[in-house]
Amino acid sequence: MRYARTHMTRVLFYLLLAVAVVLSSVAPGAPVSAASPITLDSFAQVAFPTSITFTVKAQSDSAIVSLRLHYIVERENFATVVSEVWAQFQPGKSVDTQWLWDVRKGGPPPGGRIEYWWIAENASGTRSETSHLKVSFEDSRYKWQSITNGVVNLLWYKGDRSFADSLMAAAQQGLQRLNTDTGAAPQRQVRIYIYGSAQDMQGALQFPQEWTGGVAFSEFDIILIGVSPDILDWGKRAVAHELTHWITGQLTFNNYGAGLPVWLEEGLATYGEGPITSQYQDLLAAAIRDNKLISVRTLSSPFSADSQTALLSYAESHSIVALLIQTYGRDKMAKLLDVFHQGSDYDDALKQVYGFDQDGLDTRWRQSIGVKIAQAAVQELMLAALSV
Repeated sequence: MRYARTHMTRVLFYLLLAVAVVLSSVAPGAPVSAASPITLDSFAQVAFPTSITFTVKAQSDSAIVSLRLHYIVERENFATVVSEVWAQFQPGKSVDTQWLWDVRKGGPPPGGRIEYWWIAENASGTRSETSHLKVSFEDSRYKWQSITNGVVNLLWYKGDRSFADSLMAAAQQGLQRLNTDTGAAPQRQVRIYIYGSAQDMQGALQFPQEWTGGVAFSEFDIILIGVSPDILDWGKRAVAHELTHWITGQLTFNNYGAGLPVWLEEGLATYGEGPITSQYQDLLAAAIRDNKLISVRTLSSPFSADSQTALLSYAESHSIVALLIQTYGRDKMAKLLDVFHQGSDYDDALKQVYGFDQDGLDTRWRQSIGVKIAQAAVQELMLAALSV
């Protein structure tokens, strides 16, 4: 009897299960539709130097209701920054829309690279994403030629191959000089765009200064310089100068937004060019003679817009950096750059490495170039020497 009851229980269970399956198959309910796939196509078009237009075409059996552009500007950063733009369009099964980025309001420098992709969504909830593409904000007004040596990729359009080879040689010499004197070495590749003139180069920039002859975008690994073949000697120094800016920018990049005092940044760059020019020597000698030297602390801020004062500022900065390198050695200069990489302020960094602040440096520098200093400053120097 126990077996019979168990058998009947099992039969009843399976009968009820079969009824449930049948009922569920015929019971009315909300219709379920298959997801509608989305077909996407996208591209970007550069209108140098003003804008980049990102275009996307989307098709689906269900209305497209959302199109978002994501992009990343390639640059040195502590975190990847993804920008998002919501495209404006009328929802529909076929959509063709675009977003224009006016780079004059803030964008990449010439040669900057952007990674981008679109994400679409339709009314049925289906999402689709394009592959990640890249666009380069290149100055297409000129027919660029290119040579590469080590970390340096040099591009030019005016002048023959020997002109480019001379500038490349100056770049390699500048890298070697900087490494020998400061221990600084590049960590990435750099592209140097040699424009045929300062005017050509300025035409590639947003709101340039009239006197701008070269500029380094260190975080983008891009350098622009205006050099015509008839000023090759100046161009060689300019290449070494901007390369130094690029490397020191790498070595001192930090998450605090702290930079270098201008006298150190420009002093290293002019020192990286090679021996001081006669022009700088004459300006420095005249300032010493006329008691018109600019203090180190004043030189920590942007240089004067007055051309002669600015040139004197460069000459003094070269002299100050030469004192630090030749008197205290390359290891201390390397340490100073590392301290700035940690986000230190100007005076604290100097004290940590050399034991004196900017005022103390000013006193030592003036003494080194033969300027008479006050007795109090002499005593300060003697005390500092005894404490070392």
